[in-house]
Amino acid sequence: MATQLKPVTGDTPVWHGRTDAGERGDTRRLFNVVREIDPHAQAPNAGAPVLLGFACDAGVKRNQGRVGAAEGPQAIRRALANLPAHDIAELFDAGDVVCDGDALEPAQQALADAVQRQLDAGAHPVVLGGGHEIAWGTWQGLRAHLDAKGDRERVLILNLDAHFDLRTARPGSSGTPFDQIAHACESAGLRFDYACLGVSRLSNTASLFERAQALGVTFVEDTDMQDRDLDARLAQIDALIADVAHVYLTIDLDVLPAPVMPGVSAPAAYGVPMPVVEAIVSHVRRSGKLRVADLAEYNPRFDPQGFGARVAARLAYRLL
Repeated sequence: MATQLKPVTGDTPVWHGRTDAGERGDTRRLFNVVREIDPHAQAPNAGAPVLLGFACDAGVKRNQGRVGAAEGPQAIRRALANLPAHDIAELFDAGDVVCDGDALEPAQQALADAVQRQLDAGAHPVVLGGGHEIAWGTWQGLRAHLDAKGDRERVLILNLDAHFDLRTARPGSSGTPFDQIAHACESAGLRFDYACLGVSRLSNTASLFERAQALGVTFVEDTDMQDRDLDARLAQIDALIADVAHVYLTIDLDVLPAPVMPGVSAPAAYGVPMPVVEAIVSHVRRSGKLRVADLAEYNPRFDPQGFGARVAARLAYRLL
């Protein structure tokens, strides 16, 4: 079986951490509040945050990148487990979509089905990758959920990324998801609302910039995504969100500077500072229009000290 939906529980549990039972007050951590649910089941409580994993390297391999992102979901969970719960009263973990070998397309469809299942239940899915091929699966799940309701309102795809991921070559890879979405929108008569923030001019060819312009993509280069630019970027995001009914936020962790996020396929020589990325994530979360979010490209093989896992976990925490 090339694609499987697997629960998280295994030989090496990821949901464990420090116990402060002897201390006063609320000492709960996320491992105390998380509940693992069957991957084929819906979250039991509407409005609850639900974690899904996409354990997949196929897209990165097809895109000639450094494999290892399939191990990302488990590593991010381990970093999340020991974080204090604070106001997170409940959290559900619906396990992983596991792609074996090169069976990318079935894995993306399985992810789409899992995302739709949680959205249909009224939950708020946060998907942990895996390469950025995750985006084609996540978007398909959101689209299927909206289509089932007859909802054709505009959807903003907000991508924090050093790369456009608008490659036109097929089969699909971690470099093609937003071009695939553009084609799907065109076929369905839907508007393609895509904003890519953090683009590196030195990590995208001239043809990719031309493709972005042809598709009417809103983009901001990494040089204009620094601390000094934050107020302007938040205002720009507010204007984009005001025109749509729904937001899909996707974060390619290679948007961050390499010293902050070493564990990715393509580390950034310049990048967008973590405070800027986190402020944008929190701002979008507070908009009330965020329907689904994912984190892509974390690769534990290139993060021996686990710093990148903690960064990814911090961003995931802001989404819960």
